[in-house]
Amino acid sequence: MSKVFRYDEIATGIAVQIRNGVLKPGDKLPSVRKLCEVHGISMNTAKRVFLELEAQSLIESKPQSGFFVSKQLYQKLPLSAVSRPSLIANDTEPEELITKVYANIGNENLTLLSIAVPSGNLLPVAKLQKEILQATRELKDGGTAYEPLQGNLKLRRMIAVRSLGWGGNLQEEDLITTNGGMNALALCLMAVGKPGDTIAMESPCYPGILQLAVSLGFKVLELPTHPITGIEIEALKKVIPKINMCLLVPNFNTPLGSCMPDEQKKEVVELLSKHGIPLIEDDVYGDIYFGTQRPKCCKSFDTEGNVLWCGSVSKTLAPGYRVGWVAPGKYKERLLKLKLVHAISSNSVIQESVGNFIKTGKYEKHLQQLRRTLNSNYQHYVEAIAEHFPEGTKMSRPQGGLSIWVEFNQEMDTTKLYDLAIKQQISIAPGRMFTLQNQFENCIRLCIGLPWSADLKFKLKQLGNLAKMIK
Repeated sequence: MSKVFRYDEIATGIAVQIRNGVLKPGDKLPSVRKLCEVHGISMNTAKRVFLELEAQSLIESKPQSGFFVSKQLYQKLPLSAVSRPSLIANDTEPEELITKVYANIGNENLTLLSIAVPSGNLLPVAKLQKEILQATRELKDGGTAYEPLQGNLKLRRMIAVRSLGWGGNLQEEDLITTNGGMNALALCLMAVGKPGDTIAMESPCYPGILQLAVSLGFKVLELPTHPITGIEIEALKKVIPKINMCLLVPNFNTPLGSCMPDEQKKEVVELLSKHGIPLIEDDVYGDIYFGTQRPKCCKSFDTEGNVLWCGSVSKTLAPGYRVGWVAPGKYKERLLKLKLVHAISSNSVIQESVGNFIKTGKYEKHLQQLRRTLNSNYQHYVEAIAEHFPEGTKMSRPQGGLSIWVEFNQEMDTTKLYDLAIKQQISIAPGRMFTLQNQFENCIRLCIGLPWSADLKFKLKQLGNLAKMIK
């Protein structure tokens, strides 16, 4: 309790200075380390001070720079509400709505605010093409042979090396490559669950994960989720007797962009391990952070092999390459058997090219530019939403990732908004897609992975005007 009190006290003091004009919009705040030195607090407590100020829309983070007092525009957009789903497992998906929205994938005539992947204009396409040519020259038989069951050695080695940056300390033998992130999740779900089991997830949650769980015969129990810090731990504790497994996206999940603090990740890992409940961790957004460093993963705190950590380059480098992986811990043999049955091998040329792209340092350089671009896009979106969307609109405060969660007043029907927007060549993702329950009808997810332009700004203005028309 003393830590909570101290963190509240410090955050309140800074908030008063901001609201009284002592700290002005654009002013830089002390670093996390400096805050620790001045107030004699731990790093985690200092981070929670900044999280609280972000939740109040008073500050914002900038990559490689630190925290700054927000512009006044940000204070016009309150934070989205904490979700309050029913803690009763469900398996009813909005299939028709999901099908309608995802039918737009690849439609170049639409402004695709609905699909959360980076635009091809933000990706190093020419460099990747060179890597593919190089891979076909270097691989035996030009890459026509099957890969070893665990997958491309170079790629696994590079993923293991990168894991040192977030405390994963993985070895190449800990990893299995897959055909994209969703394939990794599917193998994990089949390895640890069976039809009729109950799985706990965030709410709102990526529609593809919900559909996958339902297709495998699972009941989904949605957990209350804070737009800044992720799932509520107390809610998870209450449902422990009801669940057989848990799937979380702790780092910059879609659609909220929340990031679970390290101490909460550690607590979740220990809680689930104590009760023998497997944790599948989807970390596809972990490298797209807007702050100064990559966040740790739940896997960072896994001492018993109970966390199945999944990743891919689908959200960072090449969605169409379908390159993913999993560090399945103690479930490795089960995963290998399932991969043998369902895939046999991954694409050798593509995996070799991605492995080499990482090895040569090109991936990290690309990520640095991508993070800067996405964070800049986020700032532009906030300004456009604050200016053009209906009064009372709320918004998430993503700390990374590709999405913004927009919450209108309770009377708004965003399925109707979708129908109006598509006539203007704008595709959005209505909130009802992100749940198996009757909630989030007044919300939408917007992708920030499109290049910012005058046309995109105009499309957001159009969307805001359409939202004002719906009663």
